Amino acid sequence: MKEVMAFIRVNKINPTKKALAEGGFPAFTCRSVLGRGKKQIDPELLTLVLENGELPMSLKGEHLSESYRWIPKRLVTLVVEDEQVKDVVDILIKTNQTGNPGDGKIFVLPIYEAYTVRSGEHTIDAY
Repeated sequence: MKEVMAFIRVNKINPTKKALAEGGFPAFTCRSVLGRGKKQIDPELLTLVLENGELPMSLKGEHLSESYRWIPKRLVTLVVEDEQVKDVVDILIKTNQTGNPGDGKIFVLPIYEAYTVRSGEHTIDAY
């Protein structure tokens, strides 16, 4: 079994939910999270500051002044059989890919054990 974790844009959660359900994966967990990627400052913005000597009063200036701002995202997690990982990852990429920075990240982790709380059952079928 594997856990698939995907950090996606906030506005993509409903299309993702629909695509996963249509793909046969209706059960998943979604959490609101804050974070940021490794995106570097745009050189054009840096040039503006160097030429003007101050931050411009615009979205560009705001971006420069808050280069470490937390960005709202959604964290989608689901546990699937090993052979289903590619299908889930393909659905997540197809649904969330815009071609722009900030589209998200997907991580796949092994699941070594699973238990059903209600019954205490320790089985691969526990999830």
